[in-house]
Amino acid sequence: MSEQVRIDKWLWAARFFKTRGLAKKAIEGGKVHYNGERVKTSKNVEVGAMLKVPQGWDTLEIEIVDVSDQRRGAPEARALYRETEQSVVRRDREAENRKLANQSMMAPKNRPDKKGRRDIHRFQRQVLDD
Repeated sequence: MSEQVRIDKWLWAARFFKTRGLAKKAIEGGKVHYNGERVKTSKNVEVGAMLKVPQGWDTLEIEIVDVSDQRRGAPEARALYRETEQSVVRRDREAENRKLANQSMMAPKNRPDKKGRRDIHRFQRQVLDD
């Protein structure tokens, strides 16, 4: 396809953001990088360009494979880009680190009772007053 599509519309069509407004905010906030640089929402995307896009805790590095301005189902949206191998490896490593960090935290066995809550509030007041 040789059509021209703005980056905010492409990100919406590729299902990285739920609305074009959210895509626009991410672009204007400097979260999305196009070929290693910050970009404006009016930038037209090209096949072969590299993007860095935030997704939850991770940042995906993708290559644009196809251009579309229509939002379709997830399988069609997934065909618009290809994630780089380095990005996949980094995402898996960071997910494993988060999983291990969460396992090391001890969850409380039960909620504090009335006396326990008073002790917590008293401690918090002392910390704030100091």
